[in-house]
Formats: sequence, structure tokens, C-alpha cells
Amino acid sequence: REGDKRDMTRRAMGSGRRGEMYLGRGIDPASGRSTDSEVIYDARNLTSHGIIVGMTGSGKTGLGIVMLEEALASGIPCLILDPKGDMGNLLLNFPSLSPSDFLPWIDPAEARRRGIELEQLAMETAAGWRSGLEEWGIGPKRMQELAESSHYVIYTPGSVSGIPVNVVGSLIAPRLDWSVSSQAEIGRDEIEGLVSSLLVLARIDADPISSPEHILLANIIEKAWSEGRDMDLASLIAQVRHPPMRKLGVFEMESFYPQKERDRLAMRLNGLIASPSFAAWLQGPALDIERMLFNPQGLPQASIIYLAHLSDAERGFVVTLILSKLITWMRRQPGSPDLRALLYMDEVFGFAPPTAEPPSKKQILTILKQGRAYGVGMLLSTQNPVDLDYKAMSNAGTWMIGRLQTERDKARILEGMKSVSGQTDIRLFDRLISNLGKREFVLQSARLKEPVVFTSRWSISYLAGPLDRTQIERLARSLEKGGERTSAEAWAMNPALQEETAGDESQVAPRVDPATAVYYLNSSAPWASQVGSVPGGRRLEAGLVARVHLTFDDSKAAVNHTEEWEAVFFPLSKRFDPGKAINVDYDNRDLSSLPPEKAVYILPRADLERPSYFKEVKASLREHLLRNRRMSILRNPALGLYSRVGEPRPDFERRCAAAAEDKADREMAKLKDKYAASFSRMKSQLSNADRRVRELSADARQRQQEEIFGGAGDLLSGLLGGRRRSINLGRAASRRSMTVRTQERLRSAEEKKKEREIELEELENRLAEDISSISDRWKGMAGQIEEIEIPLEKTDIDVEEVGVLWIPVG
Repeated sequence: REGDKRDMTRRAMGSGRRGEMYLGRGIDPASGRSTDSEVIYDARNLTSHGIIVGMTGSGKTGLGIVMLEEALASGIPCLILDPKGDMGNLLLNFPSLSPSDFLPWIDPAEARRRGIELEQLAMETAAGWRSGLEEWGIGPKRMQELAESSHYVIYTPGSVSGIPVNVVGSLIAPRLDWSVSSQAEIGRDEIEGLVSSLLVLARIDADPISSPEHILLANIIEKAWSEGRDMDLASLIAQVRHPPMRKLGVFEMESFYPQKERDRLAMRLNGLIASPSFAAWLQGPALDIERMLFNPQGLPQASIIYLAHLSDAERGFVVTLILSKLITWMRRQPGSPDLRALLYMDEVFGFAPPTAEPPSKKQILTILKQGRAYGVGMLLSTQNPVDLDYKAMSNAGTWMIGRLQTERDKARILEGMKSVSGQTDIRLFDRLISNLGKREFVLQSARLKEPVVFTSRWSISYLAGPLDRTQIERLARSLEKGGERTSAEAWAMNPALQEETAGDESQVAPRVDPATAVYYLNSSAPWASQVGSVPGGRRLEAGLVARVHLTFDDSKAAVNHTEEWEAVFFPLSKRFDPGKAINVDYDNRDLSSLPPEKAVYILPRADLERPSYFKEVKASLREHLLRNRRMSILRNPALGLYSRVGEPRPDFERRCAAAAEDKADREMAKLKDKYAASFSRMKSQLSNADRRVRELSADARQRQQEEIFGGAGDLLSGLLGGRRRSINLGRAASRRSMTVRTQERLRSAEEKKKEREIELEELENRLAEDISSISDRWKGMAGQIEEIEIPLEKTDIDVEEVGVLWIPVG
């Protein structure tokens, strides 16, 4: 019955022996128990591409390695993009299952935790692997067959740990007939990917359609390639400054992209290639997809492109470049219903997101849409389905779904299943996904009538976990020296690759979380002595190097200032202490990606292998900086003024004085306006009083004259006439009386005028006093300067990098 069941499974899931992929055993969804039926999947189904989804610990990486083993056993060449560093495990195939094979790849920290010797742990690991394989009917013979049929190459772009990739070689003109529109389109697509990835590496945000940087570079390369000329970066930069064309579109070059802007772009690109850290990008063979998929004898091989050591921008550069080259190669192949080549990406997060448009996204979608016609399949692996674009999901014909972390992830998968296959029984999928255990998956394919639940088989390759650059270098060196694919055997058999070390030391670099950058201190760094570095030392001790961007912002103070905080933490204790930071100013020239020759590593007390350790470091560093880092500025609360970042106190004092003087002038102007009506009234009254005095003075003088002249006439008349004398005397008395009254009115008017003058003087004095008071008050305000601190908030602290730094100590 079991034999019949296996035959039925084979017939249901594939045809023919070649290309059949043994994935594992079926599981009865109702009982959750194994049915012992082999799950065989036809590799040709992967021409319509596949997606593996599962949370950390679900067995997703193990299933990916199993599928690659099956593809390689069938002679299918594989191009493997390895962002996390797990895919080097494919080389760890030990047919003899000897503990000595496993020994170099055993984690010393695990042995210490368990309190046993490394040799003992190697024996237990070998026995466990033998038992696991036997349970799945896999013995040394099949392991040896896989070893003999598989050929491997490890590429390490930007590093010489494996085979570096010469990005300059990517500017070599492809063999295309540009007079044929379809081939010209192929060339332009490759140019777009090349230029996009180059600008990403140079940290230039550019759009292929609208950005002048992208358009100029693309036109320069197309002109050279269409004329059959190869290029290099030097000639490309030279032509950026002096383009070989007069116009772009309908615009003259100077109007479209002025010389000043072109010079700035050329300097940016030149700074990129002039950096010492860029030297590794110029070494090794040119990027050649044919060479990656087939060895010099024309036999299929697996090319692992190790990316774990690169930054996000550098990974994007490499992935885009490789995919664009793959598309060009793919479109030049004849059509095929079989799987001609398999592209596997171990973690697609960030390369094809649902909203953003990184350059790699277009290349991934192009392969998903067009790869089937050429027999090129893409198998993507991801932890979080919400990070994958719907267009990518809808173009996958094969789904393998493991345990998921959140209900949101499950909902996204179910929605994707519905849109891809038109499957209406979403509740069935929901139930199947919810009940999965470790290494259990739901297989859904357009070639299957219903989903299949299975547990993945034991991988032939030893799953040692993510490999760091030192381990990758060891694998690559063994491949070169021994000419064999089993680099672990070559290492174990080659004493020249091994040295005696103390019990707390190792020639093999301790494992480090693959998501964390690893550096080696250049002893010529100006600050090397600050951290106790010994020039030329071979004994290396681990420290941490950190770069943090701190943003101090205060809307009231109009401060939005970002500064870079850099430090080294050395030596490391088991528990990270952020207070022991050694502040240094480091750059790429101070750090190297390669260890010194014959390096010996002091086993660190900190558990550098755990990703959680670095999460704790970053969290602790943020908390420490949040509590202790402040920015001091000056404030004048009376004036509402704040000093600028870095402004000296005397300059701020002068600015406060000028502001106070300006405010005082404005207040004085208002005060003068307020007094203006009183001054106008007073001056009017004084003018009236002055006019009245002048009028009465004139009247009094006239009365006096009349009195004098009248008195003289009266005297003469009195002498000449008798009776008239009494009349004249009466007139004289009347004139005298009028004169006296006029003089009295004059004195009264003069007194009023004096009063008005006094009032005006008093008003002027009050105005002067008020002005003096205003001036003194604002001067006092100008001097009210105090120092305040602008604290950080959690969102103001951006930990750009925490890397491991190996420091020579002896």
C-alpha cells in the first residue's frame, strides 16, 4: 500500500525521473501524523517560480537547501543570492560522516555552554546527522553522488574572502545587435539596472525617467555599447564631465544638465572609486552569468553570491547588477519548457517591497513575468509576506508556507492565495497553516488539485548556521587548493591551514551574527593606541564599533541639528556596558575587511553569534545616550531668543543687545505717539497764551501812549480854558483806569503763559524719564541670558551601525 501511495504521489506531482525533487513526506491534515508518502515535486513547475514563507525557526532555510540539493542532483545550474550567509552550508556535505569533518564547523560557544570539549560535541553532531539522514533513507552513497555531481563557486562582491566580482567588468559591452529593436531593448534594460545600482552605491537617489544623473549615465553607456565599445569607470566619469553628445532629447546639454552639476556628479563617482574600501570591488572576474551557471568544462554548477558582509546599499547594488545581467543572458536563450536554471534568493526582504521602488524590484518582477518562457525559475524565500509586492506574489505558481509569526502574515498569505489561484476555500488554507509545526509546510501549486501538507526531509548538507567571512574564506581557499567541493574535508586534511592555539583561543574566527558587519582594526589608524592596539599583532580580541546619528530638535529654539557620535567599546565583557565608550573619529580607512595573516582569535566573553545580543547593545546604547547626551544652548527668556548651535556667547550677547535695542526703539516710538496729542495740546495752549500776551502787550503800550498824549492835551486845555479842566481830568482818570486794567490782563496772560511753559517742560521731562526707563528695562532684559539643555528623545537616536571590531592585542 505504501508503495502504491508513493507511486500515486509521484504521478500526481511530477513526471519522469530527471528533475524530480524529493522534498519530504506527506502529513495527514486531519490527524497531523506522517503518512510516509514521499512528496515528489517536478522541477519544471518552478519555471512558473516559487515562494517559501516561514518565520524564523520554521525550517524555511532548510527547505531551501533541500530544494537546491535536489536541483543540483538533477544537473540544474543554480544562482544563489545569499544575504544572510546560510547558503555556504551547501558545501558542508560529509559522506564519511566523520566527526573530524564536522569539527571545524562546530560552535565553540555551544561546547562551552554545555561544558564539553569540541571533539565530544563533534562526535555527537556527526552521530545526530547520521541518524537524521538514515531516518529519511539517505546514506553515504547518495551523499557521495550529490558531492560528485555538484560544483560550487563562492563569490564575495566587495571582498576577497571568496571570489570577488569586478564591477568595472560590468561595463563591458554585451554581444547584442543594436540595430534589432528587441536586442536594443535588452541592452537598455541592462543599462538601466547597471546605472540604478551604481547610483544606489553612490547614495544618489535617482529615477530612470526623470533624474538627469540617471539619464546622462545611461546615454553615455548606450552610445558606447551600441558602437561596440567597452567602458570602464574611469572613462565613464571622464565622459560625465565631457559628454560625447551635444543634446539630450531636444535640450542642449548645458540646459539639460549644466557643467557645474555634471562636475558634482563626477566628483561623487570619483570619490566612490577612490575610496580604499572600494578596491575590492575592482578585483576578480567580470560579472558573467554564463560562467556562474556553468564551469569551464560546460558542466552545471552552483554559484553562491555571499552578501552578508555588505551594507543594505551595497547589497542592493549587487543584486540589481546580477539580476540585470541574468535578464540579458536569459533573453538570449531559446525558449524551453524545462527548468534551464534556478535563481534562489534566501531572503527577499527589502528587494521587492510592496510600496517602495528599489532598483532590484523591477528586475525581480521582470524575471517573474518573463522567466518561464526561457526556462529560468526564481525561488524566493522570506520571513514576512507583508514585505513582498503583490505583483511578485501573483506571478508565483508554487507556494510553500511554513509557520508564520503573526495573524497579519497569515492574512497576507491567504489573500495572496486567493488572488493567485482563485482558491475560494480560504478557511481550508487558514486551518492548514494554523496547525503547522517546525519543518512542516503547506504546498500549493497551480499543478495540484488541492494543497499538500508535508514535512521537509533532512538536508544532506550540514546546517552549521550563518557563515562569516572568515569561514567563507576558508571554504573558498579549500576549493582552490584541493579542487574538491567538500571544503571541510580539505581543511581537515591540510595541516597548513591549522595551528595550535590556547584553550581560550581559536584560529577560526568565532561566529558573528551574519547581519552584523565585521571589521579588523588598521593599526595605522590615528586612534589605534587609544584602544590598546598592538601594531602588527596577530592575536585579535573582539570589540564593538558604533556610529550613531543624534538629532537635537526643539521647535521653540528653532534647533534641528544632527551630529555623528562614534565610539569603540573595548574590551568586551559578557554584559555590554555603554558607559565604557571610547570616543573616536573613525572612517573606512581605519577599518579593514580582511584579517591579518595567521590571525589567532581570543574567544569573546560576549555572545556575538546571537542577533539578540546586538539588539540589546543597540537598545542599551540608545538608553544610555538618551539619559546622558544633551546639547547646551543659551536662551534669553525675556527676548524669546535662543543661541544658534555653536554660536559663541559674546556673539549671542551682541545679538540680544541689538534685539533689545530694536524692541526699545519700537516701544519708544509708541510712547512718543502716545505723548504726541498732549504735546500738541500743550503747544497749542502755549501758542495761544503767547499770542494773548503779545496782544495785551501791544494794547498796554497803546493805552500808555494814549494816556501820555491825552494827559498832555488835557494839561494844555486846562491852562487855556477854565471849565474844560475838570472834564479833561475826568478823561485822564478814565484813560488811567483803562491802562491799569490792560496791564492787569497782561500780567494774567503772562502768568498763564508761564504756567503753560512749565506744564510743557514737565511733559518733556516725563517723556525723557519714560524713555530712559524703557532703555534701562530693555538693557536689563538683554542681559537675562541663561544656559538650557536640549535633551534627546528615542526617535532622535539613529544607531546607524554596530559592528564587531577585531583589535590586535599581541
